[in-house]
Amino acid sequence: MTKTQVLSLAKEQKVEFINVMFTDILGAMKAITIPVSKLDDAIELNVWFDGSSVEGFARISESDMYLKLDLDTFAVIPWSRGSRAVTALIIADVYMPDGAPFEGDPRGILKKQLARAEKMGYKFNTGPELEFFLFKKDDKGNLAPLPHDTAGYFDQTTDLASEIRKEMTFALHELGIDVEALHHEVAMGQHEIDFKYDGALRCADIVIIMKYALKSIAMKYDLHCTFMPKPIAGINGSGMHVHQSLFSLDGKKNLMHDPDGEYQLSELAKQFIAGQLVHIRAMNAILNPTVNSYKRLVVGYEAPVYVAWGQRNRSALIRIPRITKGREKAVRAELRCPDPTANPYLAFAAMLAAGLDGIEKKMVPPAPVEENIFEFTDETAAARGITTVAKSLLEALDYLQKDDVLRVALGDFIVEKLVEAKTAEWDSYRLSVSQWELDRYLESY
Repeated sequence: MTKTQVLSLAKEQKVEFINVMFTDILGAMKAITIPVSKLDDAIELNVWFDGSSVEGFARISESDMYLKLDLDTFAVIPWSRGSRAVTALIIADVYMPDGAPFEGDPRGILKKQLARAEKMGYKFNTGPELEFFLFKKDDKGNLAPLPHDTAGYFDQTTDLASEIRKEMTFALHELGIDVEALHHEVAMGQHEIDFKYDGALRCADIVIIMKYALKSIAMKYDLHCTFMPKPIAGINGSGMHVHQSLFSLDGKKNLMHDPDGEYQLSELAKQFIAGQLVHIRAMNAILNPTVNSYKRLVVGYEAPVYVAWGQRNRSALIRIPRITKGREKAVRAELRCPDPTANPYLAFAAMLAAGLDGIEKKMVPPAPVEENIFEFTDETAAARGITTVAKSLLEALDYLQKDDVLRVALGDFIVEKLVEAKTAEWDSYRLSVSQWELDRYLESY
């Protein structure tokens, strides 16, 4: 949209405030709120801020930065309508005072990788599927892992959140997000709302907006919406499966489709898949960036553990969904290990970089595996030459630091800041004493 269109729309919708939004390296949403009277200046002169207190951004001596508004992301926040403070949001890119893009801006990192793909003739589309839990608060009003209902996969009669999901969907529609399906997930209190695939940058923006929207709607019902990967032991965790495809720059041809190829995949698609399989352990540090992420990536709960690909079951790390005649544009590869704690900008950048490395080096993927991989043991997998994803955040960080392809794609600044923050997180976890340890050892020893 143009400046004139945005200003006109803000006036028409009686907007009073603008949330200028961006994310830190860890994916946490940040915002600077300005009165709508300052929007014209913000578009022309940008919004300056102090980056020294933002996770992974800058030292105090280098703190001056500015936000450049992406006007195409303008949207009125639905739940603010009807109040005195009608508010809109605009997502921004982060720049240094000299006009250079900030090397620690996750959105800027993704834009660089998309530009690289475009030079190679590819448009990268994604379709992330976010799972989440709705929890009640305990008797004292504190956050607790207390499922809001007792329903299971696609259940209706015991699904207390059916109307809440519909309200969430109405809000997402008003924010310009094309929702395709909404349903209860496998675990009690677990849900999923899916939206239509799009270019990777737009989808990353949507993930950030969607998390904000779903948490806000849940609060209206005195519930807590969490995207924590494994909030309750012994039941399924929440993932963010990501469907991926490469199209021609005009968007007309799916370059991953070959009617005569295995699973109707082109050689280009197989090379892309091979690249991701090769780099997956380093990618885990980006796609599964918390200590808790690796409590989801275990055998027995529908989360992929073994590095393999295939079509006929959902246990593969990369699954090729079946395609019916006339839907050739839907040929895609679904990466199933990411979880919704990932920063979507960095996640999509890492996935694209790994896939493009496979294309550039003409990598050949291993033979597809069609057995139920969930029934494999490490010994069974090893006998087939199948490795596992990283087993801990610490292991994933080690792989990331050694992966030259991802270091170049993300930049040394991002990698070093991420490793620093996540190593501190690991150390804090390592040094803590859990309830499990007290239950196991306190009396026995």
